[in-house]
Amino acid sequence: MSKKNDINKEKILAIKDALELLSGKWKFCILHNLHHYKTMRFKDLQEKSVGITPKVLSKELQELEDNLLIIRTVNNTKPVTVTYTPTKYVEEIYPVIDALLNFGLKHRKKIKEK
Repeated sequence: MSKKNDINKEKILAIKDALELLSGKWKFCILHNLHHYKTMRFKDLQEKSVGITPKVLSKELQELEDNLLIIRTVNNTKPVTVTYTPTKYVEEIYPVIDALLNFGLKHRKKIKEK
């Protein structure tokens, strides 16, 4: 196999990894909210992510935490509260989220005009 094919294979695998990491319809929404609000409680994330169930939100948050994109903090309050904060690492994703947001807004407008 040529070096060019090896480089292309690495790029395809990198794209696949990124898409797998951010797959699902809720991860971008969760990350967008955390980017905007910085730190959020579970219930606040659920309210801002209109339509998500607690079970799905919990699963998505666990995957984001496992992949080092968010930090889960258990606060020693009465009652105990849990907050979620984006990591520095996730900042690299925000331009992608902004690009998707802008595309989505333009696309919705184009479809409505049709």
